[in-house]
Amino acid sequence: MGNVSLATVGLQDEAAALQATFVPGAGMLCSSLRHRGEELLAQNAGVEAYARDGKTMGIPLLYPWANRLAGFQYSLAGRTVHVPRDRTRVAVDQNGLPIHGVIGGRLAWELTTEPGSDSHLLAARLRWSDDRPELFEVFPFRHDLDFRARLERGRLEIGLTVSAKGTDAVPLAFGFHPYLALPGAARENWLIELPAMRHLDLDATQIPTGAGQAQTSRRFELAELEFDDGFDDVASPATFLATAAGRRIELELLEGYPCAQVFAPRTGQFICFEPMAAPTNALASGEGLKLLDPGERYTAGFSVSIEDLDRASLV
Repeated sequence: MGNVSLATVGLQDEAAALQATFVPGAGMLCSSLRHRGEELLAQNAGVEAYARDGKTMGIPLLYPWANRLAGFQYSLAGRTVHVPRDRTRVAVDQNGLPIHGVIGGRLAWELTTEPGSDSHLLAARLRWSDDRPELFEVFPFRHDLDFRARLERGRLEIGLTVSAKGTDAVPLAFGFHPYLALPGAARENWLIELPAMRHLDLDATQIPTGAGQAQTSRRFELAELEFDDGFDDVASPATFLATAAGRRIELELLEGYPCAQVFAPRTGQFICFEPMAAPTNALASGEGLKLLDPGERYTAGFSVSIEDLDRASLV
């Protein structure tokens, strides 16, 4: 982990006074999103702790699974995978369960956009094959990942395409974890809007039980509420909103994300609306898990838009 590059690449939307920063050597982490000079992503323990220990911040990609697995093995198509108990590759949660897939510093991407060619666009590729044992032992399915980000008209769009390259189907259980913040207002004053979706029942270790209840769209002040809740049956597209201090942040699931997690601990000055390709623990449970056949592609995308309410226009 000592040779991980934390060099950054920036995108600019000058008309919207919006800047985004990415770290290709740390899992294509979006480490910063600044509007009129103010940071809109919680920094938590920082980029180095994310790359080294998997302590999430900014907008990290959770790959090859989002959130937790119920244990250190999963079985698919007659194959059982034993996830390495290696804290330099896979972080664990407070219950000792593997969380968020491979640690970001192990996911070094190759940029496919020419440096300086377009200040609005970033693209990169990661090849997942048996010549990368640190990845393949965790998730032994050959595929390519193509990442793209575009910052334009006050909107950051992030897309991921999975291309199955081997003879086995590739399970799709990834997600992102945007730590959205609204500077200038305490969290209890944030106005939150959630779309209609199904709320999943979770056990004591935050693993879905298989049961759930339909939930209509909701609009409420965050106040003293806290969340660490899973959802499926999320419509496409679906919109999540947080508003305070003259600014609205809108996260929209554009395609490929039928599930979501909402995370807002009472002690944190952030809220996470997490796009997910499958529910938590889908690799192990098979619930809601899609398999990508050899030769096929799967594309998923979401966006984060900033509305400046003080100026009464989308910036």
